[in-house]
Amino acid sequence: MHMYDVITQKKNGLALSEEEIRFFVDGFTRGEIPDYQASALLMAICLQGMDEHETAVLTDAMLHSGDIADLSSIPGIKVDKHSTGGVGDKTSLVIGPIAAACGVPVAKMSGRGLGHTGGTIDKLEAIPGFQTALDPESFRSIVRSVGLSIIGQSGNIAPADKKLYALRDVTATVDSIPLIASSIMSKKLAAGSDAILLDVKTGSGAFMKTLDDSIALAQAMVSIGLSSGRRVMALVTDMDVPLGNAIGNALEVQEVVDTLLGKGPDDLTAMCLELASYMLLLAEAADTLDECRAMSKNAIANGSAFGKLCGMVEAQSGDVSVLKNGFPHAAVTVEYKAEHSGYIAHMDAESVGMASLALGAGRAKIEDSIDYSAGIVLKKKTGDYVSAGDEIALFFTSDKEKTKAAEATFAAAITMSPDPPQPTATIQAIISEK
Repeated sequence: MHMYDVITQKKNGLALSEEEIRFFVDGFTRGEIPDYQASALLMAICLQGMDEHETAVLTDAMLHSGDIADLSSIPGIKVDKHSTGGVGDKTSLVIGPIAAACGVPVAKMSGRGLGHTGGTIDKLEAIPGFQTALDPESFRSIVRSVGLSIIGQSGNIAPADKKLYALRDVTATVDSIPLIASSIMSKKLAAGSDAILLDVKTGSGAFMKTLDDSIALAQAMVSIGLSSGRRVMALVTDMDVPLGNAIGNALEVQEVVDTLLGKGPDDLTAMCLELASYMLLLAEAADTLDECRAMSKNAIANGSAFGKLCGMVEAQSGDVSVLKNGFPHAAVTVEYKAEHSGYIAHMDAESVGMASLALGAGRAKIEDSIDYSAGIVLKKKTGDYVSAGDEIALFFTSDKEKTKAAEATFAAAITMSPDPPQPTATIQAIISEK
């Protein structure tokens, strides 16, 4: 078999056989297929697409290119959750403890943030001492004892995806639904859980900007999961506005604590309760979604969900006192005030994320360091009326010079109007196995 023939077949719009796909993935992972030929095939896939079978085979080949986590020693139906990324999206740190408090084990591998989106591992590392690199048995032991553990992705989980993604990033082949779906699902399936809830974001702060593209991605990922014998469901959720009020690592963990104590922002609380309820449904914790909703609300009301967060942090060597007493504030705090009166008609979530990045809360390049105290707390959001001089946001940073660029970026994110905007549904589509 020759790579030239595989590239030619896909260039001409023909489906690749299972043998051809595995030949490509295995050869590229081992370094036997050069970057220029892999790049050519990726571009052909980007332009010609892949059918469901091709995408499932590509995912399986990437999945089996490295280690697959064995969670069989953990009793119960293990449920994982994946978000395609957004601004202020700290839901994993809320719904994991809720699910664990309801008896559903959560063994989760998460990633770091890049660009305008934040990473769950970065948020957790804002907690002093918290260890995100655990050996497999310690990871499983914490899930068995606490019910919840979140760690960074292992270096040998889906190495084919790591190599392919690095190539896609520099060859303008990132925005292909089969390539996105296989990348995400190869890692999720390798993580070993029995069921997976997918939170596919749509809107200005999401990777997928349109609802049609977000639904197509969700359908592709659900199809892959089902073909692999897992229970999978996807919710397509709004990311046209930042989720919650806090953007930035320590600020978001504080908002997670507030939410688990029943004092969080309404939009974040509602989103987390719904996601947690679907996780419980996938785990068969109750027969109906309404029963799962009641269980989720009760886990917050009785304090057990917050207890699970504290238990995980303690088990992973984190300083629990910051969860109970609060994080230290950044050295510099700056108010951002409205220049004009009116309704906030739109708050571009990606631009708000970039403003937080400018303050030091994220990475423009993968090797950049993070200021864990930096970020933004929104005082007003889309749909709110503001008078000139009202505070819209608070900026936090360790470097006052960074506030100038952040203010300019944030200002460009706000669109004012004399009339209130139409509200948008938080959950815009549900894609299930049924």
